[in-house]
Amino acid sequence: MIHSRIDLTSVRRVVIKIGSSLLADPEHGIRQDVIDRLVDELQTVMQDGKDIVIVTSGSVAIGRVRLDWLDRELSVHEKQAAAAIGQPQLMQAYAKAFARHGRVVAQMLLTKDDLRNRRRYLNASNTSETLFSVGVVPVVNENDTVVVSEIKFGDNDNLGALVSLVIDADLLVMLTDVEGLYDRNPDKHPDANRISEIYQLEEKHETMAGDAGSSFGTGGMASKLSAARVATRAGVAAAIISGKKEGALTRLLTGEDEGTLFFCGIDLQTRRKHWISELLKSAGEIHIDLGASTAVQEHGCSLLPVGVVAVDGVFDKGDCVEIIGPDGKIGRGLCNYTAEEIRKIMGKSSSEIETILGYRDFTSLIHRDNLVLSDILKPSEDHPGGQ
Repeated sequence: MIHSRIDLTSVRRVVIKIGSSLLADPEHGIRQDVIDRLVDELQTVMQDGKDIVIVTSGSVAIGRVRLDWLDRELSVHEKQAAAAIGQPQLMQAYAKAFARHGRVVAQMLLTKDDLRNRRRYLNASNTSETLFSVGVVPVVNENDTVVVSEIKFGDNDNLGALVSLVIDADLLVMLTDVEGLYDRNPDKHPDANRISEIYQLEEKHETMAGDAGSSFGTGGMASKLSAARVATRAGVAAAIISGKKEGALTRLLTGEDEGTLFFCGIDLQTRRKHWISELLKSAGEIHIDLGASTAVQEHGCSLLPVGVVAVDGVFDKGDCVEIIGPDGKIGRGLCNYTAEEIRKIMGKSSSEIETILGYRDFTSLIHRDNLVLSDILKPSEDHPGGQ
């Protein structure tokens, strides 16, 4: 695990997320010169023995340019059409750039459904391992041609964070058009300071990202902080660096003070809990009282039927459900009983389950090993090594 910048010199596997603003513009469409420059740097990294996965944006942007759809809002189907046009051009650009170094690229198109399904999740992981073993560079993008809102990753920063889990990466690097997270918007405040290292994401960092405006703001830096949270909670360090500065990635990986580096906090999730918290779709809600909420949140207890006051939705055993306390959502987990069964035993002692249902497989509705608390950013003392 990465605990200092010098540890970056020994990373084994890195996910590189490249943003649309670097790869395409209205005048050129695909910026082959930019892709060539970035690939040259990635080749240097791979020659050092590191595995690289590229998570790329740009297919919709490139398709918009090709169709001259730049000055209007696109419908979902128009975005999918633009992606269908832009994606092969984007892959061709990467293939051309890597071919100069004698390397082959492989396209991997994913949706959130692919990673929600445990078997497909493992298939994606195994495919990546096979590609690494033969020196092929995986290039990952969201399958925008078929994706709908229910299965979207939200943005490719988040996709990059999830891919870093799939391939068991050590580091997620997000290349963008700014040099990292600043304490204020550098476009508006020339004296803004870049934050070099973050040991725990807090509300103040969210505020810094929110004080943004256009490209620096909600669609950009805020999504990168969200991706950093997802990655670091699962044991993968993250970094935001400029994709416009030549050599920035190389300097980062040699331990220099480049960009903003996010270290893994102490509240690490297992890969299983990460799968529950970030990927599974909720099938319903279980509402609990104050006592149960306190037991689950403060004492790490499993959720028992005695604390349940209401059940919403229709769900089966093994489905993921939201847990709602008196003050709102407190977590989610995999349920041991159906919604219909929980309605019969809610408010009852675990010892009464068999009498009411005729059987008892579990004493808890959601075991603590399958329960993930909601991530709430709270102020805390700065780590002595940085902000």
